[in-house]
Amino acid sequence: MVHLPPVPLAAEQKSAEVTDWAARAGWVVGLLLFIALVYWLMRQGWKWRGSLQSALPELPTAPATAGTDGTAGTATLALTGRYHGSTTAGQWLDRIVAHGLGARSRVELTLTDAGVEVVRPGANDFFIPAAQLREARLDKGIAGKVLAEGGLLIITWEHGGTLIDSGFRSDRSAEHTAWVEAVNSLPHAAGSATDTGRSATVPAGNATDPMKVTPVTTEGPAR
Repeated sequence: MVHLPPVPLAAEQKSAEVTDWAARAGWVVGLLLFIALVYWLMRQGWKWRGSLQSALPELPTAPATAGTDGTAGTATLALTGRYHGSTTAGQWLDRIVAHGLGARSRVELTLTDAGVEVVRPGANDFFIPAAQLREARLDKGIAGKVLAEGGLLIITWEHGGTLIDSGFRSDRSAEHTAWVEAVNSLPHAAGSATDTGRSATVPAGNATDPMKVTPVTTEGPAR
């Protein structure tokens, strides 16, 4: 009798792992709820800060009388870049959010003999009258945003009795110096820069901690 070799039995098929869809769905829902909570808390904090700053008057708008180029007066300088926010002057973390000043955006900045026009696509435009300009300088941080040394153009202006620092970054950073010189050559800005003892091109910090700034004084002829 011929003995045939035993035929190997087919390997038992392993049962596929069962996905616990209920647990996965619960994890996703929990994560979404957490993100929504964080977003809500941020919105509430923003609204709370805005309510604290409710005394700040509405932002000035450009004069109705425009020059031939469509700007208010004769344009001296212009730049395109980004608006990085505004703070209480000398306090780079004390963000101002009232009237849309807290919203970062693209910006078109124009210096005229009437003041500075700030045009922000998708956000509130505003105007800084020449009489309210105080000074300009180069710095590296504002409203929690930190860039390279001298990477920000900071314009200090007075509005409703409050000194405000507004930060801009040109698409061509080499333009910043011309803006500092032009703004500080104005009568009001020149007086303020002299009173505060700031250099036109040196950030308002110190050698050991450039981000530690000295509050701006409002005393003197610039006021």
